[in-house]
Amino acid sequence: MFFPGTAGVRVERVEELVDGRMVQLSSTCLSRSCPDCGVSSRRVHSRYGRHLDDRPVAGRPVLLRLTVRRFFCDTGNCPRRTFVEQIDGVSEPYQRASFSLRTELRSIAAELGGRPGARLCRKLSVPAGRMRLLGHLPAPAVPDRAPRVLGVDEFAFRRGRRFGTILVDIETRQLVDVLPNRRSETVAAWLRGHPGAEVVCRDRASAYSRAVREAAPDATEVADRWHLLRNLSLAVERVCHEHRGCLRKYAEHQQQAQPQQPTLELLPTTLIVDRIRCRHEVINRMVETGFPVSEIARRLGLDRKTVRRYRDTDFDVLLASARDRRNVPLDRFKPYLQAQFAAGHTSAKELYDQICERGFSGGYSTLSRYVRTLRDGTAVPAPAPVPSPRTICGWIMRPREKLSPRQASELERVRLACPDTTEACDLARAFSDLVRNRRGHLLTEWIRQAERCGQPSIRSFASFLRQDLDAVTAGLTLAHSSGVVEGHVCRVKLLKRSMYGRASFELLRARILTPR
Repeated sequence: MFFPGTAGVRVERVEELVDGRMVQLSSTCLSRSCPDCGVSSRRVHSRYGRHLDDRPVAGRPVLLRLTVRRFFCDTGNCPRRTFVEQIDGVSEPYQRASFSLRTELRSIAAELGGRPGARLCRKLSVPAGRMRLLGHLPAPAVPDRAPRVLGVDEFAFRRGRRFGTILVDIETRQLVDVLPNRRSETVAAWLRGHPGAEVVCRDRASAYSRAVREAAPDATEVADRWHLLRNLSLAVERVCHEHRGCLRKYAEHQQQAQPQQPTLELLPTTLIVDRIRCRHEVINRMVETGFPVSEIARRLGLDRKTVRRYRDTDFDVLLASARDRRNVPLDRFKPYLQAQFAAGHTSAKELYDQICERGFSGGYSTLSRYVRTLRDGTAVPAPAPVPSPRTICGWIMRPREKLSPRQASELERVRLACPDTTEACDLARAFSDLVRNRRGHLLTEWIRQAERCGQPSIRSFASFLRQDLDAVTAGLTLAHSSGVVEGHVCRVKLLKRSMYGRASFELLRARILTPR
């Protein structure tokens, strides 16, 4: 009942205590081997008692009381004169918990950490506080040699501020080590101390590329395919942002039954409009004064990408983008409501019931406010439906066979509206085909075509590919990728956040590397 599968143990008695159970144990083996020389001994020096905590039974704590023997070691050249017997599967040297309880505590500490693990232990009647749990986490064992196929990626201790590095065996899908930063010197030092990597899978981080070139020059670098598609997707999305005007004009031209959209100056003033206007004026004034982007971002508390967007984009386009991002549930029903109102159906209750049957998920008050503007003649006409740049980018990057007929039709409408977007679409789909079918031998020709493209973001992406040509070609040719590493990064984020970011690097590393 207490020790299934454990040989050489005799249960002397079981005693009920006020706060649990006590089990008296002794060993039935006649001899034990010296831990130093390994020679068996039968000569007993003395006996004494040990007390070990064990796993609870029926919700009650269990205390093991062991009678253990101290043996003489009769080997002449052995430095140990006496030794204490250990019962396999029950006791270990210098421990006050049984082997099974230590295994359980180690699992709880690895999965939950200190305080959450201690709360669970209290509910399970296991005698363990947070410090005892953390003490059961073993020191992570790191192999002497790097795996043949090594995956390298970063994770954030504090988003945008401090980063660490995880190393993963791509073939076995197991974590190898965790480094305290993402500097090239740290990664290079690890690679020198752990030789053996033949293939290194990484993202576009230049620090990792420098580390591999310095410490493992013979290793093949493989750029991750997902990151390549992600970088291209961002470039295509920027193209769609830059040509929103073309798409909007085309949509308004096609929307012949709708009244003309009012100018942006006539749109109702809101906090968002005021904020965009203020930021646009301040940023462009500072740019004209001569402030660099980094200084503007620091003074205004903005990201540098945000500063560049306000610097490079007209105010009207910024307002239009903000309006398109609102995602108001009523917007797609406004043409129907205007038509019904013009036909004499002015009851807000009836209109609300009608649009609910058509899929409206908002509240009655939203509809009532809009009907009130129709009665007062102050309603802003429904804008021509224009898909967002992110939506268009998703259609472009997705395989053609996975687009619905409506999505394919919308994408064709976008292509007709803007030749520049069409060019970016064709190049993006050609590159996606290279990635998905691993046609790395065609990469150089694609780069030449992209460098002749009229869109700066596409040319910039092509320039990046040419700078890292060997790694990108390997990524588009070999089967290896960093997908396994990204999965481990998600687990690292979960562990980090479960400790509220207060854990030391040593504790986080121990929890990450402890086998599950």
